Amino acid sequence: MIKKLFASLLMLICFLSVSMAQTCRDKNNMTIGKIESDGTVRNSSYMKIGSFDRNNVIRDASNMKVGSIDGGTIRDKNNMKIGSIESNGTVRDASNMKIGSVESNGTVRDGSNMKIGSVEGVNQTYAAVFYFFNLF
Repeated sequence: MIKKLFASLLMLICFLSVSMAQTCRDKNNMTIGKIESDGTVRNSSYMKIGSFDRNNVIRDASNMKVGSIDGGTIRDKNNMKIGSIESNGTVRDASNMKIGSVESNGTVRDGSNMKIGSVEGVNQTYAAVFYFFNLF
């Protein structure tokens, strides 16, 4: 009885962790990656390509620091500002030029307002890093 309860609990935890992942899709609705609930970033082949850690450090597949997030500011590994995301989802480059947006419904648009993708389970900052700043 206890083994069945334990197995059921493990299955529920696995289901919840998978369902909390962000699925990143291109404009044709093809999966291009996932951002898992623990911050692991995977490509469409399910290979780990990086992660977001608890201290808002962005790491590559080898666990090397490639950037960080400070509030809405996105920085490279040398702590230079490479962009930002505003509370309304507008994404800007280091020169403060609008390069796109991540809408609250998960739609990702480029600077010309053309849809370039979508993300389920929106964490707008992680999505902005994934789509616009090539840190992975």
